Amino acid sequence: MKADVLYRLAESWFEEQQWKPFPFQKETWKAFLQGKNGLLNAPTGSGKTFALWFPIVLHYIKNNPDYRTRHKPGLKAIWITPLRALSQEIKQSAERVSDDLGTQMTVGIRTGDTSAKDRVKQKTNMPDLLITTPESLHLLLATKGYAKLFKDCSAIVVDEWHELLGTKRGVQMELALSRLKTLSKTLRIWGISATIGNLEQAREVLLGPGTPALHNSVMIKAKLNKKITVKSIIPKEMETFPWRGHLGIRLLEAIIPIIEQSKTTLLFTNTRSQCEIWFQKILEKHPEYAGEIAMHHGSINKDTRLWVEQAIRNESLKAVVCTSSLDLGVDFAPVETVVQIGGPKGVARFLQRAGRSGHRPGKESVIYFLPTHAIELVEASALQQAVKQNAVEDRIPYLNSFDVLLQYLTTLAISDGFYPDEIFREVKQTFCFQTLTEAKWHWLLNFLVMGSQCLQTYDEYKKVEVELDGKFKVNNKGIAMRHRFQIGTIVGDANLAVRYQKGGYIGSIEEYFISKLAVGDVFTFAGRNLEFIRIKEMQAYVRNSNKKTNKVPSWMGGRLTLSAQMSELLRKELYSASRPVSEQSLEIRSLTHIFERQRAESIVPKPNELLIETFKTNDGHHHIFYPFEGRFVHEAMGSLLSYRISLLSPITFSLAFNDYGFELLSDRELDLQQVIDNDLFSKDYLMEDLQKSLNATEMARRKFRDIAVISGMVFTGYPDKGIKMKHLQSSSQLLFDVFRDYEPDHLLFQQAFTETFEHQLEEGRLRLALERIETQEIIWKACQYPTPFSFPIITDRLREKLSSEKLADRIKKMTALLTKRRKLSGGKDQSQADDI
Repeated sequence: MKADVLYRLAESWFEEQQWKPFPFQKETWKAFLQGKNGLLNAPTGSGKTFALWFPIVLHYIKNNPDYRTRHKPGLKAIWITPLRALSQEIKQSAERVSDDLGTQMTVGIRTGDTSAKDRVKQKTNMPDLLITTPESLHLLLATKGYAKLFKDCSAIVVDEWHELLGTKRGVQMELALSRLKTLSKTLRIWGISATIGNLEQAREVLLGPGTPALHNSVMIKAKLNKKITVKSIIPKEMETFPWRGHLGIRLLEAIIPIIEQSKTTLLFTNTRSQCEIWFQKILEKHPEYAGEIAMHHGSINKDTRLWVEQAIRNESLKAVVCTSSLDLGVDFAPVETVVQIGGPKGVARFLQRAGRSGHRPGKESVIYFLPTHAIELVEASALQQAVKQNAVEDRIPYLNSFDVLLQYLTTLAISDGFYPDEIFREVKQTFCFQTLTEAKWHWLLNFLVMGSQCLQTYDEYKKVEVELDGKFKVNNKGIAMRHRFQIGTIVGDANLAVRYQKGGYIGSIEEYFISKLAVGDVFTFAGRNLEFIRIKEMQAYVRNSNKKTNKVPSWMGGRLTLSAQMSELLRKELYSASRPVSEQSLEIRSLTHIFERQRAESIVPKPNELLIETFKTNDGHHHIFYPFEGRFVHEAMGSLLSYRISLLSPITFSLAFNDYGFELLSDRELDLQQVIDNDLFSKDYLMEDLQKSLNATEMARRKFRDIAVISGMVFTGYPDKGIKMKHLQSSSQLLFDVFRDYEPDHLLFQQAFTETFEHQLEEGRLRLALERIETQEIIWKACQYPTPFSFPIITDRLREKLSSEKLADRIKKMTALLTKRRKLSGGKDQSQADDI
């Protein structure tokens, strides 16, 4: 069938829907049918799904002219989605196209939510079009005879590629694609990505640097100019001394008119615990919303999540409080408005969430920003600028993730086995492992067979056998079973299933939270108050309770940090506070009283200034630095600085940090002039000093736990019989200490430090921040009292020691004392500060 006939088929379908295909959709159809690979850059709600489902189906029609009367079975295309929540939506789009064109093509889903029965069915009768996740794709590579399964697969589409890029799930995809390229000679590889700063590099990572696939590829950009309107919710009253969480819920009434004026509103929170709190508080204040408001996050059971998603489509919900579980591609046409609660910390995340509203080509997206403390309004102003400039972050891809490579090699070994020379050639074509040397490759093979140098006397680490023909194979069924349970790169705390005594499943909560509960304790989860009864075999049993409670589960890793792009925009907006009022944004003007109070005690820094403040309270001597670089960079900079100061004089600090700055608290005053004179912000000897600083080894130890799990050195346990996190931690710590003492060149041990510096401490960003500070004038202000800028940092420290009610009381007293100080003549009464 000729290409113009195929295009006409697609265009006729669009006409039947009373739609018109966009130029980017037609361009994608043409490139795909010409046999090209590519990256499609298109915003959420632009019709990108039809841009790639259509050519996949048209390609089948082209090769099977009798497609209406005869069905050719077998897997023809794979659609990778990073979120299970997207699967149903994508399936409906695919079925709509294949059914309307009369192809008889079947569509199936294979994710962690797929039942064992359906998985078995798929083994013997694989759907034509398979929607799956990176983890489930690797599980397919772990099945015997997988080569036959993939040999006729003509296309693989990686949806939301920007979400996978810069994560180990992205590395998983690179490795899977390297294998599929060999198995299917006619495979077309396509990625779909929202706008990111490094789109060209994103295409290179997807297709492999310098590969034939990359040379035969195109970049297609939608260029739809979607209008995004950002509206800040500015409180009528704001404390002069802001602290994290002091606004937030207090602004609840401000969102009620927004909910009322829209068909459906999504309220995005940054953490699952924040999601639980907002849902509960809205219902407490507005019980009339019962049945019209729901909650959606990753720890709630699948059936509830699916029900919520369908209810949004049916327009039966007024509002949904959610987390990143609804960030991506699900098409919810009725959503008119989005509210972002608290700073999203990144431009791309904010734009993604904004795109949930007006999720149709040509529709305006409206997003409200609700600050959780006053200084977050500076972030709101920065986001306004980001939307105007379309300034979006890069996603930095991983390099040399040996833990993921070891997991992948074990996956191949438990299915049909592998020949090292063949797989080495494939792996070298990936972006992540392009610099892999033969020496390191042989080390990895040796690790699989012998368990590395200092573990070779322990049989449990000898997983792979080398057969006579040189094939690497796992023949032990127990090893194969354990490995299949552990395929994946997302490592969190051990999760416990939360169930009613009679067996109803509610969701999952991390072990460390449950372990702090006593029998009879009541906590809020999935929108209900639950009384804890007991734990049995990784199950937490509960019953409904009418008691009120302030206990809400918190999940590890819930705190986000400012991206590099966001930090730069935030600094620019902050510096605008020194410009004439006519040049300031509405958000910056609303903070005038805070800036005035800041200037009374200290300064609001200008672009060429780094502010340091010192003052004394009952807690000790506070030394606060304001680089405005995000919490991860501040944690690293604080550790670095405290180590360098300790070389000048024996002094110990405790460290606190947020996105705006960091604090070194000590029991005696620090000579800050000495810090300035000795150039302690120098980037020289950065790596050496970081390694010796307070936290580097401990951070690497924590990072190694994840690496040990991903690589298979530590087993997390069978489903429903998981291993307790403290046991996992102690097993990995023991291995870490063994490698440190006896095998310091162990690749996984070294990887723990590399990842700590590059990803957690963000060594690259830290170096750039230090370079910037070298060009700035350091302004040291010896203050008598805490300033508005310092207040969020010093109150965050109290959060670890006090309950939420006691914290609020303590802060109220601190604020009252600081406000009272304004009335003191000349500000000479140090006793007021000592009371804080």
